[in-house]
Amino acid sequence: MFRNTLGAGGALALAVMLAGCAGPTPGSDLAPRTATIQRTANGVAHITAPDFESLAYGVAYAHAQDNVCLTAQSLVTARGERAATFGAEATGQLGLRWLPNEQVDFFVAQHMDDAALAKAWATTSPEVQAMARGYVAGYNRYLADNAARLPEACRAKPWVQPMTLAEYYRAAEITAVQAGIGALADAMLAARPPKATAAAAPAVNLADAAQAMREAGLLDSPFGSNAWAFGRDTTENHRGMLLGNPHFPWVGTNRFWQMHVTVPGRMDAMGASLGLTSLVQIGFNRDVAWSHTVSTGKRFTLYELALAPNDPTTYLVDGQPHKMTARKLAIRSRGADGSVGTREHTVWETQWGPVVVIPRAGLNWTAAHAYALKDANAGNVRSSDAWLGFARAKNVNDIRSAMRGLGMPWVNTIAADRDGNAMYADASVVPDVDAAQLARCAPGKPAAALLGAAGLVVLNGSRADCDWRRDPASPVPGLTPIDRMAVAVRGDWVQNSNDSFFYTHPGQTWPAISPLVGDDVMRRPRTREGLFEIRDLVGRGPVTLDRIQRTLFLDRNLMGRVTVPDLLAACPAAPTPETKEACAVLARWNWTSDLNAKGAVLFREFWRTASTIPNVYREPFDKARPEATPTGLNMANAEVAGKVWDALGGAVGKIRDAGFKPDATLAQVQRPAFTDEPVPLHGGDEIEGVLNNLGDRAKPGITKRGIRIDYGTSYVQTVSFDERGPVAQAILTYGQSTDPGSPHQTDQLWLFTSKRWPRLPFHPADIAGQQLGDAVVLVRP
Repeated sequence: MFRNTLGAGGALALAVMLAGCAGPTPGSDLAPRTATIQRTANGVAHITAPDFESLAYGVAYAHAQDNVCLTAQSLVTARGERAATFGAEATGQLGLRWLPNEQVDFFVAQHMDDAALAKAWATTSPEVQAMARGYVAGYNRYLADNAARLPEACRAKPWVQPMTLAEYYRAAEITAVQAGIGALADAMLAARPPKATAAAAPAVNLADAAQAMREAGLLDSPFGSNAWAFGRDTTENHRGMLLGNPHFPWVGTNRFWQMHVTVPGRMDAMGASLGLTSLVQIGFNRDVAWSHTVSTGKRFTLYELALAPNDPTTYLVDGQPHKMTARKLAIRSRGADGSVGTREHTVWETQWGPVVVIPRAGLNWTAAHAYALKDANAGNVRSSDAWLGFARAKNVNDIRSAMRGLGMPWVNTIAADRDGNAMYADASVVPDVDAAQLARCAPGKPAAALLGAAGLVVLNGSRADCDWRRDPASPVPGLTPIDRMAVAVRGDWVQNSNDSFFYTHPGQTWPAISPLVGDDVMRRPRTREGLFEIRDLVGRGPVTLDRIQRTLFLDRNLMGRVTVPDLLAACPAAPTPETKEACAVLARWNWTSDLNAKGAVLFREFWRTASTIPNVYREPFDKARPEATPTGLNMANAEVAGKVWDALGGAVGKIRDAGFKPDATLAQVQRPAFTDEPVPLHGGDEIEGVLNNLGDRAKPGITKRGIRIDYGTSYVQTVSFDERGPVAQAILTYGQSTDPGSPHQTDQLWLFTSKRWPRLPFHPADIAGQQLGDAVVLVRP
């Protein structure tokens, strides 16, 4: 596979290791087809190359140095070979979710069309196509050079195989659709024509429908983030300043990795990205910095199909019958006895997309109706060119221009530039359906109720004119063009914490924007906390990077602040010894989720249950007072008060059963899930409204192992600008590497816990001065 002028086998590996002593210096005239990898503190990788294909070659090699086993696992998923490789009963990651391996493989078999993906990628820029080729070749070069030295987790494993370009495209597609059909893969695979004697489905519980969508990652998304941008009117240096604080998984394929990528004269950007890309997704260049937050925009619509009498596999559109396509899939699967055989499954497809069933939402396949899903991100290969545009941008207007192609799959963009502009934009991929079409194309009442209750958009699939609008102004037919999305550029500040554009800034006005982009309901307590902290920050004087950092890591607990006073007022009537003890602990709590705050653990375990009590708040959410509500506890209601006391006493019991005292601190209890290294972690859960959001998604709740964090603050950066370029500090909380043997698996956890923000070297002289070890110089065949 490789043509190599440096020799083969051991000679090649030795040449790669020694090339740093004789290779070209980054910033000088670079030899053709070379990639130079330098490492600075905490293993941050700086890759320089004379062209984009060689750059990606080096990025893939460097990423594999840190995460080869993670990439190899993700390629098994992309191939649709998890069940044959790891067994039918085991689970694997598919985007947001962990599903049985057979379900993952059947989804890949149904969704992936290699010819269509190749055709789509052929429409991207020459640079993006070159980077795709380079990444594949660079990863394969790493495998060839290091086959005998891989980490233990994947050493000598037959499933570690070279990557193909088709697999690279598939991996990107899985990321693109993880907020759409990828999150409902099991719903697609569960769809079967109804039996003639099928019993009527029970009435839908809308609260349970909402919970089902939360479990699928589609309502109150498990992917969160905060991002703040400050402009010239509020900053000390009168230049833009940015805080980027994405909340993403600490394990699996959605981990960030830090890199600095340079093609001299053509691109120079630094930051972090998810795996299998050579472009910075959250970061900065000399003139502008950007971050992303998961947006409220809808990535798909469901269509309610009217079925033909006596034939549940035929649906009607404008009165004309259309036969569903029965598509038989086949995968290889290994059983408990080790034998590998073929498994088959049939999925059903329509002009609107595959048929899905979501029983908890009342979306069942009956004799009268079925439901199909149309995903707006299917085949979205445009994001790479958008991020390439970000990397080359000179200001926030260039960032906006880079988003005109509608490549941002499911994120808002917040940016700041050296001229002192602050920008918020939701220019993500959203079906072009406005409020009028929602009303005109409403399905039956039960399905229509799901939009407000569970965030599901269901349209009438029996009318062709209920398809997405095809606006000539949109570069992608069926998607909402940027001119009808939410974009604001200001001189003071903008923010987002995963509520809609509506809460970008209290002084920002908006034109009529589709409900599929967002609404005026504040659902995230972090949004309230962020608006409070920003006002406080700006009100106390000019904004600096140091003040932004300290504000984020104050770890103030909003829900504790607005509920505990009412609880303490009721504490004289606490009914049990456990609740009396809890009252004593919470009376001394400082309403933060800092390391040494006694009461933070107790409140967390209490609020996990208490926050789900119906009518728990003294004042429920009020659109007229979104930043002040909900608030208090409804202790005047005897039924609510009884459940609150039960939750409080239960929290004490859980903590004691786990082997801790009720006044235990987070320093004693909260640890990372992926290592047993005793790193204490500050930060609070999503439900608490703590900006520095940490969660235990896989196994929520305290156990004898404490609270084990697998999600939350990941790559956190602050950026401004001076005359030389960017002034950036950042922490990748969980470190660069997933290899337990690497010094960079947990080194940045200790920075995070001590709230130390390292300065990132951007200029060649700074990189050279901080370089660790020799550079690695690769020559691309």
